[in-house]
Amino acid sequence: MSGISERQALKIGVLISGGGSNLQAIIDAIRTDNLNIEIVKVISSRPDAYGLVRAQEAGIDTCSLNKELYANPALANELIASEFVRAEAEYIVMAGYMRKLGTEVLDVFPDRVINLHPALLPSFKGAHGIEDAFNAGVKLTGITIHFANAEYDKGPIIAQRAVAIEENDTLEMLTEKIHALEHELYPQVLRLLSEGKIAIDETRKVRIDG
Repeated sequence: MSGISERQALKIGVLISGGGSNLQAIIDAIRTDNLNIEIVKVISSRPDAYGLVRAQEAGIDTCSLNKELYANPALANELIASEFVRAEAEYIVMAGYMRKLGTEVLDVFPDRVINLHPALLPSFKGAHGIEDAFNAGVKLTGITIHFANAEYDKGPIIAQRAVAIEENDTLEMLTEKIHALEHELYPQVLRLLSEGKIAIDETRKVRIDG
């Protein structure tokens, strides 16, 4: 034996709202690409989200919320925080989660909540980043992975990847290109995170080792 112990898998909780394709990309990378991540719990904002099925088929513990619970956002966020603490999650990964996280979660997981946004922040913030970029007629958009904070879509940026909007692209074609890139980049960022290569410096900018 080399005497060097392997790094323990990084424990993450994942938040979803819909189909869970990014969740599936992470699950696949764990299974087939030696991504040293353990998904300890998946929480959905909707009980009918197909991402819950993906998680259950992978043997991952799940929890679902509903619109009645979100009538009290603070209560919903407190439940999310407590569930992930109970599951011993080290980071929270937002994968198509369509609700705003409050301080009830962010204060429990400071600089440990990661979000994926389908545009090149700070451009086209909000829930319709792909459609807004397409309708604006820009020639370049993309995806951003960043640490979440109390300001919507404004935390320290970890990684970005650009996508060209071609003349013959439809909104559906652009959406497919964005999602394909998300499925590639999110596991790459999580790999760096699991290897301890991502940090926020004193200027609140992300530094990546290697």
